[in-house]
Amino acid sequence: MTRYIIYGAGAVGGVIAARLQQHGQEVVAIARGAHLDAMRARGLTLQTPDEDVTLPVAAAGHPSEIDFRDGDVALLTMKTQHTERALDDLRAAAGDAVPVVCAQNGVENERLALRRFARVYGMLVILPATYLEPGIVQIHAAANGILDCGRYPAGDDALAAEIAAGLAAAGFSAHPVADIMRWKYGKLLSNLGNALQAAIGLGVFSFDAARDAGVGDVLARLRDEAVACFRAAGVAWASDEEMDARRQPHGPSGDALRLRPIGGKPRGGGSTWQSVARGAGSVETDFLNGEIVLLGRLYGIPTPANAALQRVAQRLVRERLTPGSIAPDELRREIAAEAASA
Repeated sequence: MTRYIIYGAGAVGGVIAARLQQHGQEVVAIARGAHLDAMRARGLTLQTPDEDVTLPVAAAGHPSEIDFRDGDVALLTMKTQHTERALDDLRAAAGDAVPVVCAQNGVENERLALRRFARVYGMLVILPATYLEPGIVQIHAAANGILDCGRYPAGDDALAAEIAAGLAAAGFSAHPVADIMRWKYGKLLSNLGNALQAAIGLGVFSFDAARDAGVGDVLARLRDEAVACFRAAGVAWASDEEMDARRQPHGPSGDALRLRPIGGKPRGGGSTWQSVARGAGSVETDFLNGEIVLLGRLYGIPTPANAALQRVAQRLVRERLTPGSIAPDELRREIAAEAASA
């Protein structure tokens, strides 16, 4: 039986660990700080629009605390800025033969993993989870979310199918896919608004919400720069139409990812919003908008909007600002200044 090592049991990792445990699969969650203490003392609490359950998820503070064995699969669910150190610690504890699944935003994690591990898998994560309080994770979707898996850099195999089947048995929509990075580049386009959401303080984020908040033009510019970079670099990405189709209802109940309140409260914001709200000390913007900036510099494509937002995100962390601290006009001035300096 596969045992899942969930490395980084915050929002996404915590929800995955909780659902796997709830459905009878063996799980060890790696966490840290007060979150780890709470899990060890009380278990991991999963809150959804329909239930509030505390589960006895086995918790470790470091890979060295785990007795790794054949059949283990490591799911990386930390933010990308923490990936390199985590991979080194995992290799020291488990060796380089353990399969590694990058259930993370962005497209850099798989490259980092493949330098160290022979079997690496990418995972498309569309899962509106929240972690703001130690020992508690939330999933606001009408269904759990989407977790498709494929071999990196391309292809599928028996293990990808087994992982997808295990996640599907735990209630996720999960398929093995042979072109996983194409889907992850498609997801990257939607993640370019993460720091924008945190900067101006939006809750639910979409093109309509951005437009209503007066930053629809900024979001469009972020994506236009990314598409220009993808084309210059020869990157293939899943289209908006394909991504929308993947999110479509899986039954008559409506959109599987429709957000619902928990305890009468709506979801506060996405992953970057949560990092800023928790005062986590870092955000993953360098590997989202920063990926576009990198491609722009490599292929001679101007990316002033993404570069400006990357700088604004670092300011949010450095000055310990709260979500919503940057006015839309201030952000536009940053973009204009970046464009002028370029």
